[in-house]
Amino acid sequence: VQLQASGGGLVQAGGSLRLSCAASERTFSRNAMGWFRQAPGKERNFVTAIRWSDGSTRYADSVKGRFTISRDETKNTVYLQMNGLKPEDTAVYYCVSRSVGNLPIWSMLADESTYDLWGQGTQVTVSS
Repeated sequence: VQLQASGGGLVQAGGSLRLSCAASERTFSRNAMGWFRQAPGKERNFVTAIRWSDGSTRYADSVKGRFTISRDETKNTVYLQMNGLKPEDTAVYYCVSRSVGNLPIWSMLADESTYDLWGQGTQVTVSS
């Protein structure tokens, strides 16, 4: 199974983008999906995640109120709607999935080790 992220691009500050992440197989099993990002020269950081069974979500403080994660169960796709983008949001965004193990508790959602599948990344650039 592969995760295929799309929707990145160049946008001006204050603008919006919507990222999508789809699994390559319809029978893909997952109990959580989310997004991490890595800016140039910086470590990779958690952005947001969603538990598939109940739709509960978690956000990094830096994106709360601006980003929204959602899922389409019929398409096995997770979306990241990003509004009010800032230059500091510039990064490569990675889609992640937890396809094995138990349903993660809330505290696990921000931990990279929770996820066993990673997408190839999509570049988001926000100009000032």
